[in-house]
Amino acid sequence: MSHTLAKTVGGIGCAVLALPLLAALIVAALVGSFIPGPAGGTDAAPSKYALSDIPPRMLALYQRAAPECPGLSWTILAAIGKVETDHARHPTMVSSAGAIGPMQFMPTTFPAYAYPVPPGGKRPPTPWDPVDAVFAAARMLCANGARNGKNLSGAIYSYNHSRTYVRQVLDIADRYQAQAAHAAAPNQRAAIAVAFAHAQLGTPYQWGGDGPHEGGFDCSGLTKAAYAKAGITLPRVAEAQYHATSKVPRGKPLLPGDLVFFGRLGNLHHVGIYIGNNQMINAPNRRSVVRIENYHWTDFWGATRPTQ
Repeated sequence: MSHTLAKTVGGIGCAVLALPLLAALIVAALVGSFIPGPAGGTDAAPSKYALSDIPPRMLALYQRAAPECPGLSWTILAAIGKVETDHARHPTMVSSAGAIGPMQFMPTTFPAYAYPVPPGGKRPPTPWDPVDAVFAAARMLCANGARNGKNLSGAIYSYNHSRTYVRQVLDIADRYQAQAAHAAAPNQRAAIAVAFAHAQLGTPYQWGGDGPHEGGFDCSGLTKAAYAKAGITLPRVAEAQYHATSKVPRGKPLLPGDLVFFGRLGNLHHVGIYIGNNQMINAPNRRSVVRIENYHWTDFWGATRPTQ
């Protein structure tokens, strides 16, 4: 936990990036090659280390909050969360300097970056709430130079006035990014479906849910909604989706947008959207949110490729 925080008070710094624009940016990255920016691209895939070190809810939150500052990688937010409180695992989350909460805000600094209250945040916002704190951290970094990576090191230094701190954050952020490049999506429809799924990270799991208007998604509700956004209609449940889509032969490489299924024929109980680097976006269970996970589950059955 940091003990020398000296955060400056200023304006919000940047506006919320609209979801359609976010989707367009992700589509552009997926259709072409992945080119990492400083300390990880804005849509950088989590490394194995990140998936093992960051609690799934916090990982989804870092990914959801990063677009608050255009060009900011979620890996920077995650690295700050790691250094400050080990992703809210610190027993008190109070520093000797009086900084509080998972992202270690001074109580006098936090209000400058707390509004607008993000979806799922507290009302009134509080630095103790992970959603409020992570979004406020993204806004503060943006206000101090992180927008489009123009002065990322300076922005991190403004968060904690220590050169050692800056190097530590950048090193962890690099370790949190998967080093392998993204495979290209096979077509624009697959890229749109993946972009939609990315935009849902952090959305609560809801049995039978087809979207936030119902409180969230279940696994097949997420895949159905993602491909509906791309203009492809899928059946509602996992088993039916498997039979309605083109099978990827075993041993052939998967591509972003492929559907990955789990269980066995007659009881395919789960489905996710493959995004590359052996990872999928899925809505796993009632105790979780839409998140990124490794797809190599023990009961993986096979993959399909939706087509028009």
